[in-house]
Amino acid sequence: MATYQNIFTRVQVRGPIHAVPLPFGSSPRLGNGSFNHLLGRIGEAQIGPIYLGATGIASLVFGFFAIEIIGFNMLASVNWSPIQFVRQLPWLALEPPAPSYGLHIPPLAEGGWWIMAGFFLTLSILLWWARMYRRAVALGLGTHTPWAFASAIWLYLVLGFIRPLLMGHWSEAVPFGIFPHLDWTAAFSLRYGNLFYNPFHMLSITFLYGSAVLFAMHGATVLATSRFGAEREVEQIIDRGTAFERGALLWRWCMGFNATAESIHRWAWWFAVLVPLTGGIGILLTGTVVDNWFLWGVKHGFAPHYPPVNHSVDPALTYGGPK
Repeated sequence: MATYQNIFTRVQVRGPIHAVPLPFGSSPRLGNGSFNHLLGRIGEAQIGPIYLGATGIASLVFGFFAIEIIGFNMLASVNWSPIQFVRQLPWLALEPPAPSYGLHIPPLAEGGWWIMAGFFLTLSILLWWARMYRRAVALGLGTHTPWAFASAIWLYLVLGFIRPLLMGHWSEAVPFGIFPHLDWTAAFSLRYGNLFYNPFHMLSITFLYGSAVLFAMHGATVLATSRFGAEREVEQIIDRGTAFERGALLWRWCMGFNATAESIHRWAWWFAVLVPLTGGIGILLTGTVVDNWFLWGVKHGFAPHYPPVNHSVDPALTYGGPK
């Protein structure tokens, strides 16, 4: 019982290597599977067997092409120096074409590589989605996981394809890179009047923080009742005096209402899915429908209106002032 008292301890339960039979016509799996104690401390101890199939292999190939294009362009930007590549990697970028090219394909060195990398990366992501969907159907599962992934893909496509298409030039898209990506986000917010006044951005952040709270509360409830077998959710739902009934009592006593073992997962799924879904809508409306979110907020009464200060004078216009 003491092992369940420690919030850092994860009990590793091991049985035979688990491999669900594949439907007829599927490609073979890779390997026979094995156990790893260290990985078992943070997740499932079993590794493999791995199933890729045609869509999985194609996804990895196209993803490799995209990463290679981005990586070699970054390496070329530091004069092919491996040391500088590693040292400056967070600041390196593969930038989209200049606004003057519009939606045309520019020379490789002037944004063409960015378009090519984006094409291969998008193919890789969409093929991976198809793989997830087909595997779920083949195993008789619901398709909740691929549709949750599709919400993230929506935001990706808005940032790199749909919105630049509507704006009329690829330069509106996000560069490939770590800090350049963050710089783009800051510049994007400043250019369009502070994204914090975008109501869909507000919703996205609300669902983001809400997801953190919901997942933490659900995880804490299951861990706190794991000594009573809370991980056996299907059995626990229909029995009295079990871990899930105790968790339900805690929620009713502390929160005033009860989330069941099924409803909490629906809440968590929707909160997580709505983060990129609403965020993508907010990005899509920026520049296409609303040019300045602060002024939009002032117009609709929820952003502060600062009255003009008439007595302020530009020092450069005064006698003897700096020119």
